[in-house]
Amino acid sequence: MAGEPVSVDVAGLEEALRDRVRGEVRFDAGSRGAYSTDGSNYRQVPIGVVVPHDVEGGAEAVAVCARFGAPVLSRGAATSLAGQCTNAAVVIDWTKYCDRLVSLDAERRTCVVEPGIVLDELNRRLSAHGLKFGPKPSTHSHCSLGGMIGNNSCGASAQAYGKTVDNVRRLEVVTYDGTRCWTGPTPAEEFERIVAAGGRRAELYRGLRDIVDRRLGEIRLRYPDIPRRVSGYNLDSLLPEKGFDVARALVGSEGTLVTVLRAELDLVPVPPYEAMIVLGYPDICAAADDVPRLLEHGNPELLEAIDGRMAQLMRQEDSHLDSLEQFPEGESWLLVQFSGDSREAADSQVRALLDALGKSGDDPDVAFSDDPRREQKMLRAREAGLGVTARPPDGRETWEGWEDSAVPPDRLGDYLRDLRALFSEFGYDAASLYGHFGQGCVHTRIPFELKTADGVAAFRAFLQRAADLVTSYGGSLSGEHGDGQARGELLTRMFGESLVTAFGEVKALFDPDNRMNPGKVVAPHRTDENLRLGPLWRPRGGRTEFGYPEDDHSFTRAVMRCVGIGNCRSHEGGVMCPSYRATGEEEHSTRGRSRLLFEMLGGHADSAVTDGWRSTEVKDALDLCLSCKGCKSDCPVGVDMATYKAEFLSHHYARRPRPAAHYSMGWLPLWARLSRAAPRLVNAALGAPGVARAGRFLAGVAGERAAPAFAEESFLQWWAARGSSEPDPADPRTVVLWPDTFSTYFHPAIAKAAVRVLEDAGFRVTVPARAVCCGLTWISTGQLATAKKVLRRTLDVLRPWIEAGTPVVGLEPSCTAVFRGDAPELMPHDQDVRRLSAQFRTFAELLLDSAPDGWRPPRLARSAVVQTHCHQHAVTKDDADRELMRRAGIDADVLDEGCCGLAGDFGFTRGHYELSMTVGEWGVLPAVRGAAPSAMVLADGFSCRTQIEQGATGRRAMHLAEALALGLDGPLPADHPEKSTARPAVVRRDARLLTAAVITVAAAAAGTAYALLRRRIRA
Repeated sequence: MAGEPVSVDVAGLEEALRDRVRGEVRFDAGSRGAYSTDGSNYRQVPIGVVVPHDVEGGAEAVAVCARFGAPVLSRGAATSLAGQCTNAAVVIDWTKYCDRLVSLDAERRTCVVEPGIVLDELNRRLSAHGLKFGPKPSTHSHCSLGGMIGNNSCGASAQAYGKTVDNVRRLEVVTYDGTRCWTGPTPAEEFERIVAAGGRRAELYRGLRDIVDRRLGEIRLRYPDIPRRVSGYNLDSLLPEKGFDVARALVGSEGTLVTVLRAELDLVPVPPYEAMIVLGYPDICAAADDVPRLLEHGNPELLEAIDGRMAQLMRQEDSHLDSLEQFPEGESWLLVQFSGDSREAADSQVRALLDALGKSGDDPDVAFSDDPRREQKMLRAREAGLGVTARPPDGRETWEGWEDSAVPPDRLGDYLRDLRALFSEFGYDAASLYGHFGQGCVHTRIPFELKTADGVAAFRAFLQRAADLVTSYGGSLSGEHGDGQARGELLTRMFGESLVTAFGEVKALFDPDNRMNPGKVVAPHRTDENLRLGPLWRPRGGRTEFGYPEDDHSFTRAVMRCVGIGNCRSHEGGVMCPSYRATGEEEHSTRGRSRLLFEMLGGHADSAVTDGWRSTEVKDALDLCLSCKGCKSDCPVGVDMATYKAEFLSHHYARRPRPAAHYSMGWLPLWARLSRAAPRLVNAALGAPGVARAGRFLAGVAGERAAPAFAEESFLQWWAARGSSEPDPADPRTVVLWPDTFSTYFHPAIAKAAVRVLEDAGFRVTVPARAVCCGLTWISTGQLATAKKVLRRTLDVLRPWIEAGTPVVGLEPSCTAVFRGDAPELMPHDQDVRRLSAQFRTFAELLLDSAPDGWRPPRLARSAVVQTHCHQHAVTKDDADRELMRRAGIDADVLDEGCCGLAGDFGFTRGHYELSMTVGEWGVLPAVRGAAPSAMVLADGFSCRTQIEQGATGRRAMHLAEALALGLDGPLPADHPEKSTARPAVVRRDARLLTAAVITVAAAAAGTAYALLRRRIRA
């Protein structure tokens, strides 16, 4: 029954699901493409996707699928690494709506949850009661409890709290045939009551008892007695001594037996205090050898390992360096954490362990901390393992497949030596080894060659040899990520034929027609089938506008950066991904868009996306991408969806008309320069009742938005009138102030303030006399050929300063990010672009790094709420801004609330307003409303300032340059300090007069036309 294609009346199924299910039913190509793979090496295009509005809707979806004989796959965050969350089935995504904490009994330390609730969100809701769910995978910011139950997830904290199976009390489940019940431990009298009641539930319980009773000895003998046995069905939970616990037997069954509707969980107290030591070792095997000794002398909450290869990759990728700085001497490290009811209780456990090891906290190979922030920094390095090792700088792609084997902890060192020898035999050198060493679980990513027949054959042969190796150590194929397709075929090597036959009997008992996630665990597809790549994968090539210098100059390789980790599905912290946070849609996450772009490449004959660059499905998914670039920095593998979107739009609209917004806002720098002819008249038109609305409609601009007013005098006009002498480009005090569109034509007070501060610091400021532009608006709308022309013209203007190495300072973060990031990628072979990129500075960088000795910023002694522009967060960072604010006496609350939601032209484009404001209300706008009246609100980005002003906050944001310039004049106003800064505004009287004039002219024209018409009729 393995892998047999299922014939389904797809049209009838879709119609029935729409008719019967409370929820969203999607059989479109975009949804199917976005759900075609998980975090694994495998890919299967689903039949369709159902997003139920509630648990009952999900159960009804299963019933409808059963009526049509359609396979079903329940899916959480789909971070699975073994292929268990991809199938040619109807995918039920529980995460958007079915995320309730149904009930909480704090006294008994239990709760009931729906399957879609995210672990961090659950723990946030439990925190007020001092409780949490114990297991904590590294994907805790976005993994769902349903997925954790399906996979039997663990994480570092399993050292103290066990696997998910150890923390599940009861499960409410529904079988494919509609049997619905709560399951859990089953004492003898309960078992007899269930059997006596008869029916399908009785059949299931009797069948399970029979399967286990016939193999009691084998189960007790063949199931490894180790902390991290995740492979196989949990038949051991059905042993008499385990209380015939049906719920725990179903945990880890990967959706192949039942659909989980609700779960009752055991909870644990949140430890009040924690302390950690990091121990350095000469290599990872030596670290593993020491694990038994550490466990003998302590009972740690976690015991994690990082090897030198991972540290090397972090340094090469400039990733988590602040974490590595906390580590002691060594080439590999063990992180050991203890908890206690007091700081002394936690610290004393660390001291006792060090005494037992004959070490001291002052030893060079020991680092001690009882500071929670420092400990989190250390642990972030460990949690980053998958992302850091996925795309090594040497260009070799690494893959899962043997990424979570587990052995008895006291045999771990020898196992690692043998595993390394196996790597060498197959030529898989330089694979990092890390993981949950306290429980003998090893993580790694291996440079399998999955694009050629020989490479795939070697991949399969390696897995078979590795399975035999781990079994010889009394270990488990999987210690965390489950079997799915990656290890299902190998289970016989671990459990033997009889127990694997028992797994098949359990599957036949619950799902006789093999419709629940078929081809996984039982009667599985081969490990080399359904590969996301494979020897038959043939993606389209072709010319691209961006050079992708960090991806071997290949758009395909850039798209393949996404390995499905799913951090873009997190709900707080960082910037990525605002559209997912606002919609809860996989298709509008960075990962979902990457999946669609991969399908667009057309490497597989069954791809749901068939029309390449012209694909409307890909266009629709990218339409809600804010181009915030949050993924460029926050994604563990550096996906840059803003760049991919610009590339796609360039091809999609090639030789075709574009949306009106691409002309109105994509060409904004040109319109801004033309506004100089009559800025007051332009402003009147932008604010004129009726006229402005009609103009916004024609321009593709959201009707809810007010257009920003142009300044009557631009910065360039002010600068020309100032008559400053031109400094020598070679003078070390000379700096070119970049006249971006926004600081020049909309908020010139910012550029004027910057001039004042820079001159106060001793710089000689110059401004280009001829028009220059970074091309940002053309880039963001995918008009890349035009953007290159604009950049080449700009290089011509700036050439004297480029040749002299003169610093260029940017005030608008998005423009600075173009020169530091986009321009070198658009024109990777242009030496002047490279030079200019190196010379371009942020305002704060210039003042900190290049100001003459002795200069100090004015002391403001004021608190501030600070919104960092997304492009600055992603490309140039805000370290310099934080330091400059500190020196200026600004008590800065730098928000970690994500994107403001306006994001350049995005929030102004028709159809985006609601999402734009939803993103803003996610955190930035409420934070600004909560600022004290005396506090400054700082936002260097024009988009951020505009969103704050138009977001009903009652505040107006300033640029840091304006704040420092105000400080040069003395104390700031006691409240709302922004009232001392100038901003242009539409003169309402002008707007009303223009409307009246338009009406008058229109009426006159209509009267004239009517008179002419009557005259013609008479004639």
